[in-house]
Amino acid sequence: MANPPLKTSPILIVGAGVFGLSTALYLHRSGYSNVTIFDRQPYFRNAYSTLDGADAASADINKVMRLSYGKELLYQKLAFEAIDIWNEWNQSIAKSKQEDLPRGIEQGDKIWNNCGFLRLSKDGKISQFEEDTLESLEREGLRDTQYVIGDANDEKRARQFGLQRRFDPMDLRAREGALVGVYDTLGGFVNASKACTWVLHLLSKTSVKLILGGDNGSVTGFIRTAQGKTVGINTADGISHYGELVLVAAGPWTPTLLPHVANMLEATAGSVAYIQLPPKEETPDLWTKYAPENMAVYSWGGWGKGSGLGGFPRSESGVMKIGYRGTKYTNYMMVVDERAGKVRSVSQPVTASWPEKREEQITKQAVDAIKGMVCDLFPDLKSFGISSVRNCWYTDSLDNNFVMDRDPEDEGLMVCSGGSGHAFKFLPILGREAVRIIEEPTTKNEYGNLWRWRTIFDDLKNGLEEGETGPRVWAKQRMASKKDWEFQERVNL
Repeated sequence: MANPPLKTSPILIVGAGVFGLSTALYLHRSGYSNVTIFDRQPYFRNAYSTLDGADAASADINKVMRLSYGKELLYQKLAFEAIDIWNEWNQSIAKSKQEDLPRGIEQGDKIWNNCGFLRLSKDGKISQFEEDTLESLEREGLRDTQYVIGDANDEKRARQFGLQRRFDPMDLRAREGALVGVYDTLGGFVNASKACTWVLHLLSKTSVKLILGGDNGSVTGFIRTAQGKTVGINTADGISHYGELVLVAAGPWTPTLLPHVANMLEATAGSVAYIQLPPKEETPDLWTKYAPENMAVYSWGGWGKGSGLGGFPRSESGVMKIGYRGTKYTNYMMVVDERAGKVRSVSQPVTASWPEKREEQITKQAVDAIKGMVCDLFPDLKSFGISSVRNCWYTDSLDNNFVMDRDPEDEGLMVCSGGSGHAFKFLPILGREAVRIIEEPTTKNEYGNLWRWRTIFDDLKNGLEEGETGPRVWAKQRMASKKDWEFQERVNL
């Protein structure tokens, strides 16, 4: 194991998303006084808002918050620890004066909303994941936080607490005659953009240096010794920055910056569509029906190995966000692997390779899947059509576990990435584990062992084995036109 840096040693963090922000926060709290974050995005100006041009997986109006993790008890444990801090942050914002809050956060905003998580089955039965989750939570004495739809005892409890309406805000049982799933009272959503803005605000009050936006925040390469140890980074303004430890937390751009991790991490696109409700005064019934007070976060077709479809209650501005991850698209491009001295093919976000805004489109496959779900669950939204779409580029690991470890061949380099679509909920606590991994052997750290460095040669698979010839490659897809966004008729899938 490499020795941990001195508390005064310079530590450079590449990326101001979930992993980078959380790690910087906990490095500061652990006494490290010379930490710098670099990011090409001007987050102080755009407040992580995609409407203002923010382009990162961490920038979004909402992300799923769940404490349900099947048999993955380490994640369940970490989620429970994170939720305590999410609650503290909500309270801090509520107590703050408006003049003390950063741009993008208003007094009274909640960055975490405990509206519940409704996971609906399409095959008429509870999945093994749900069974495992119920068993795990029962051992914690928390079975009463879960409601199995169709279970007589749970339905009775729901009526006692006035929760039965939250089982079926879509009126699916009345229309289809059946309803199967689980309503999880522990879950909900976090407002991703506001959450990142809040942590950036916390960091702005510390000694952590924040170099965000422009050429001085854009990392173009790494400085390595003749022996191969990373000792710094170069930025687009021509300046070299040196550090005892360089920590790369660049999300889906991580494999582009470090092509040698492409056997372990892959940039993949999830598809997102938005339906804008008419003004509240025109459709007050829909604004009430789909408000977080009356509707939970939901998934359609189970969780884990389901359809990859789900969505959220309406936002404060009346936007219904729907996501599709049934197919996680890749975009392989040739990049130079300086460490290996060769060119290799690496999946990278479309926004990095096609500046003509093709990121504003999504595939017809994704649009058809989303339209099919809307027809099944939300027929009262069809007349409004899809108002906008985007691709959200994630970083998938080999096995959906994060990667937070020193490079075994480069003691000056650490990678914190591989969120695999479920890291955001851990924003308040991830950095604590990153610091532990920096300071102690992974063999003494249960999360360090879970998130250790690993490669495809370890026989782990999560689609990375497909490579540039796989069926998910972006260039092979048929893109949807705005005409495809319209709900002209029921989509047959």
